[in-house]
Amino acid sequence: MLEGKRILVGVTGSIAAYKAATLVRTLVRDGAEVRVVMTAAAREFITPLTMATVSRHPIMVDFFDPEDGRWNSHVSLGEWADAFLIAPATANTLAKMATGVADNLLLCTYLSARCPVFATPAMDLDMYAHAATLANLTTLRERGVQVIEPADGELASGLTGKGRMAEPEEIAEYLHRYFSKKKV
Repeated sequence: MLEGKRILVGVTGSIAAYKAATLVRTLVRDGAEVRVVMTAAAREFITPLTMATVSRHPIMVDFFDPEDGRWNSHVSLGEWADAFLIAPATANTLAKMATGVADNLLLCTYLSARCPVFATPAMDLDMYAHAATLANLTTLRERGVQVIEPADGELASGLTGKGRMAEPEEIAEYLHRYFSKKKV
């Protein structure tokens, strides 16, 4: 059900960003056209070259390319996409989404998106369970953001609990189900 779908993937600064490469490759394999927008912090975890290779498109991090001045329009990105999938979605990004902070290309695109938005939280268990994070997730759900719940398991901190980003195959299946329901 992803054949011909235009999916914008937002990658934020989390150790779970390594899963974004497999996720994008899976979406492309399933027939989607995928574009990727990354935060500056995401580049600390996975390179734009990796994401460009698996998506088959240039990666966008900033509003313009300092080499040639090419503009990356957040409005155009928001209009282009059939779905905006933020994977991983850090506590920081979720808080900014909930409060309307638009201090990077990914967040400006979120505020401009006309398509369904999906967020896949990824953070340590105490961050995920914090009242502020839970309130932000409630706010986002009330505004129509579909939250793909994190899993229980071993976290980067060495602790075990809820906060692991869902596996790429599960996220892709979630999108398959979403687009299947829309056709009915």
